[in-house]
Amino acid sequence: MALPVDAGRFLSMLMKIMNPKRTLEVGVFTGYSLLSTALALPNESQITAIDMDREAYEVGLPCIQKAGMENKIKFIQADAISVLNEMLNNDMQPEFDFAFVDADKPNYKHYHEQLLKLVKIGGVIAYDNTLWFGLVAKEEDEVPEHLRTIRTVIMEFNKLISSDPRIEISQVSVGDGVTLCRRLY
Repeated sequence: MALPVDAGRFLSMLMKIMNPKRTLEVGVFTGYSLLSTALALPNESQITAIDMDREAYEVGLPCIQKAGMENKIKFIQADAISVLNEMLNNDMQPEFDFAFVDADKPNYKHYHEQLLKLVKIGGVIAYDNTLWFGLVAKEEDEVPEHLRTIRTVIMEFNKLISSDPRIEISQVSVGDGVTLCRRLY
């Protein structure tokens, strides 16, 4: 699913405020959030983008190239959990200022644990889709059957991060909900 325009603009503004040098994106799809981020970053900034689906990324690649942003992006076609584990096991562990996650929702909790070790203290991790079409606020019997499982996963993830003392959170109702987590320690 592509990032809604308002969420893309929000990410762009956030990047301009934060002025990060190294960012990470888990889940790229066609690259709209990636392009929104890249356009707002200083020239010397780098984005590591991880997604299993190179074909989807290549749909948006001409827009990234036309905008002159390809040099800021290192695309890795792979399973994100494996790549993040590899980064964590590397002696020269990278330290990111910002991470954006819009990937497989059941793995958000795993990404969270990995990213807390890769994003610097004071850095921000943003999770997309944390309001899940507003369904997290509805009773289960009001939710279409085919959306209930992911709704439950998102609700459990929201509960997990809301009680995580290592972060300070703010849930923003742009797009389908973006939750910002600032790493405290």
